[in-house]
Amino acid sequence: MTTARTATPSTARAINDRLALDLLLGQGPLTAPELRSLTGLSRPTVADLLERLQRSGLVAVVGESGEVRRGPNARLYALVADRAHLGGLDIREAGVSLVVADLTGRTLATAEIRAGAGAATGDVAARTVRTLRERAREAGAEVLHTVAVGAPGLVDPATGELYGSGGLPRWHAGLLAALRAEHGTGLILENEVNLAAVAEHRIGAARDRDTFVLLWLGHGVGAGVVLDGRLRRGASGGTGEIGFLPVPGTGTLPSAAGCEGGFHSLANSAAICALAAAHGLPEPAAGRPPRARAQADVVTRAEEVVRTALGGGPAAAAFLDELAERIAVGAAAVCAVLDPGCVVLGGEIGRAGGERLAALVERRLAGLLPLRTEVRAGTAGGGAVLAGAVLTAGDTVRRELFGGGDQLAGAAGAR
Repeated sequence: MTTARTATPSTARAINDRLALDLLLGQGPLTAPELRSLTGLSRPTVADLLERLQRSGLVAVVGESGEVRRGPNARLYALVADRAHLGGLDIREAGVSLVVADLTGRTLATAEIRAGAGAATGDVAARTVRTLRERAREAGAEVLHTVAVGAPGLVDPATGELYGSGGLPRWHAGLLAALRAEHGTGLILENEVNLAAVAEHRIGAARDRDTFVLLWLGHGVGAGVVLDGRLRRGASGGTGEIGFLPVPGTGTLPSAAGCEGGFHSLANSAAICALAAAHGLPEPAAGRPPRARAQADVVTRAEEVVRTALGGGPAAAAFLDELAERIAVGAAAVCAVLDPGCVVLGGEIGRAGGERLAALVERRLAGLLPLRTEVRAGTAGGGAVLAGAVLTAGDTVRRELFGGGDQLAGAAGAR
């Protein structure tokens, strides 16, 4: 038997403060009457919380409402966006993309750091950290509160360490160590596809879904799994490592040492380039096999051939049909276990194929499974990993600054 607990005055204040702050974050500047209407709180309670939040430096008066009314116009209250700053990084083989944002998640500065072939660990790490500091200062912050980093590989939930990243450059580990050494800045490390799934859930194609799978189609394949509104990582951080799925059509099986022979071999960028050549479409690189070229170059060529095929003739249509069939094989294995009801196609190839590729995959998936599954094209764009990093870092910053987050589950305003 459970006993209902009565909220203490301090708990009630924390709940009310967090409720008001979340509304100001989501809807922008609001008047006190608007806050009363949205929260259902009394006039004295709203007045008290606004005074308290102004004293804490989280909320400020930013103007007056434009209403035509007798007497003075109501004051507009808003979050103090520069109360804290945050960063997001997307680490790839060829370099790093970064963004600096304010408390509301608004982008203030961006930068690209190229690694180059055979880049030294210390050089890339130093340039990235230096650029991050410079962009933060340009945005008005001496220290970033939190930085979220998206990287290829598995992130151990117990230790927070990146592992299982195969042949990734050594500078990745060096950069992560340098970021952890930044005094006063918290670091969040997350798998890149997981961050993209966060972006699709919050601002992209799955905003209306609490359960879905993001199928990432780029250099390799991966998945971000969101069930009941929560990102799932698994016991070892390996949820979504679908490159290792044994599937028909590869002629062999994957192993613990590598995903060749798994779904990776059917749908990675090199396989897509080879499939295009088999259908008589333009070769991905004159005189050189896809495997001999840099990852980013192969991905770009695969993206180009898929985009070009959308407006092509019979050979291009046959290529798209076979590509959709390959993708559906991997999606079917995931859906047979999770039954997510929705699959979002992301990554460079998913974006290039758009709604047409999504529709082709959905049709083939319906022939493989009795489970109704909608397939959508991702809409978070090429910056999905960075967008997810900013959202993740922002959630952490606001939990710390706003407080009361755990008290809000299922609660309305406490009176």
